[in-house]
Amino acid sequence: MFDNLHKKALFLRSKIGDSIYLWTNNILIRDMYLTTEKKQEFFKTFGTSEIDTGTAEGQIALFSYRISHLTEHLKKNKKDFSTQQALIKLVGKRRRLLDYLKIKDIERYREIIKALKLRK
Repeated sequence: MFDNLHKKALFLRSKIGDSIYLWTNNILIRDMYLTTEKKQEFFKTFGTSEIDTGTAEGQIALFSYRISHLTEHLKKNKKDFSTQQALIKLVGKRRRLLDYLKIKDIERYREIIKALKLRK
């Protein structure tokens, strides 16, 4: 389909999200917005450690990052209804985790709200 010269310089934008596909040395590389290192950073900052991915604070922080990314995507692509539906589900998941945290430990709830600036 493409010769080698074109593969090396070809950038394609995917239909879902803002991922960029890049051909380098005949290998297709996908540049993801949420890498493993980024996830570990969230869990290290907001959770107990970068390995412990089950803490409510770490998951709330991760969901908040994904929500902001999807919101920016929907500002550019207003008719992307599947992403809109995914965003609504993600907001609901974050809301349920925040409700759980509020019931279990109100101080942890207040800290995460303050750290992520979710309330004005």
